[in-house]
Amino acid sequence: MCEIFCFNSNTPKQINNCLECFYNHSEEHPHGWGLAKVQSDEFVIDKEPVKATCSQHLKNILSHPVIGKNVFAHIRLATVGEIISPNCHPFTEFDDNNRSWLLIHNGTVFDYPKLDEYNDKEIGDTDSERILLYIIDKVNEYEKNKGCLSTIKERFNLLNDIIVDLSKKNKVNLMIFDGDMTYIHSNMRDSLYYLKNDEGFLVASTPLTDDEGWKPVELNKLFGLIDGNIIFESEEHQNEFILTEEHEKAIEEFLESINQVDNDD
Repeated sequence: MCEIFCFNSNTPKQINNCLECFYNHSEEHPHGWGLAKVQSDEFVIDKEPVKATCSQHLKNILSHPVIGKNVFAHIRLATVGEIISPNCHPFTEFDDNNRSWLLIHNGTVFDYPKLDEYNDKEIGDTDSERILLYIIDKVNEYEKNKGCLSTIKERFNLLNDIIVDLSKKNKVNLMIFDGDMTYIHSNMRDSLYYLKNDEGFLVASTPLTDDEGWKPVELNKLFGLIDGNIIFESEEHQNEFILTEEHEKAIEEFLESINQVDNDD
């Protein structure tokens, strides 16, 4: 599928070493890369539909210090959508109150009809982008009914409700940023890890350093991070995703179709 990464801290830190290790995993995730930094409340995003280790643009970026309080990265193994730039993560969108949202996803939505209405609204053609558009609509609906901006706790509760429902029968390892808080969720065992130290919070699909402090992200819970600390933690739901032979077959068939297109070109 994909691998995802985020860094959350109270002060800007340089994280080139972790990013270089992360992007070196692209041999098994060759269908694109993305990098997002939050600077002055704006997202600075670079992404390409090419293998990260083959990207001269990414090499140029990593040849300079990558510094930030909130940094997100993604390498893609396509299971839904073409290998094109609009399908590379992260995805970003504004809500009706001009709040910027960002999402990266590791997983596949096999069954969630509520996302179907976004097929014609998204720029690319991935289930991940549709997840973000759905979340934005729900936030807009909530704040319209409330008549004012939501609090960070209200948004956390709203996203938790959405993700609990979405995670039934689907793999939804998610990292989301709403301008104030980073949301982390995993519902597949041994597929997301974190390291908490003096630098801040590192979260990635696999441990990126030799530090013995890496631990699995607690399964089936949503976490809210601000300034390198867990601010909110949801109750545990029961929607653990277990990859079946049927899932694997669907993914293999999609990858074969991509390879066939590449060979035809």
